[in-house]
Order: sequence, then C-alpha cells, then structure tokens
Amino acid sequence: MGIVKISDQMHENLRIASGALSRSINAQAEHWLRIGLLAETNPDLNYSELCQLLLRGDAGQGPLRLGPVPREALHDA
Repeated sequence: MGIVKISDQMHENLRIASGALSRSINAQAEHWLRIGLLAETNPDLNYSELCQLLLRGDAGQGPLRLGPVPREALHDA
C-alpha cells in the first residue's frame, strides 16, 4: 500500500465518479488503474471486454494478467 499523488482535478473526477457508482474514492481509483493497465496491455480489447476480464476473475484478484488476452478467450467461459 502506498500514497499516490494526483491532481486536484483528477481527485474531483474520482469523487464524482465514486459517488455515482457507489464506490469509495479509493475503490474508484483502483478500478480506473486496473482498467488502464488492462487497456495498455490489451489494446485490441474494448472497455466491455476488459470488464469481462475483471468480472470473470481473470484480472480482478491478485496480479493483473499483463500479457495480451485473445478475444476468443473472453467468449469461451
């Protein structure tokens, strides 16, 4: 666990999004970090497919899967 410094504007964005989605500010920041990391390591997947990875548990618990995930693998489950 550590401290991450972010801009005031990003903190305000987190506050608004966390309220709208019923998450704590920290949980919202962690969600965005997971999605961002998955998006950078899987640029061929869209947001919905990235969320499927999180929902299936392929990337939600423990270290994120950093290698590319074949699109077909999302539909095999």
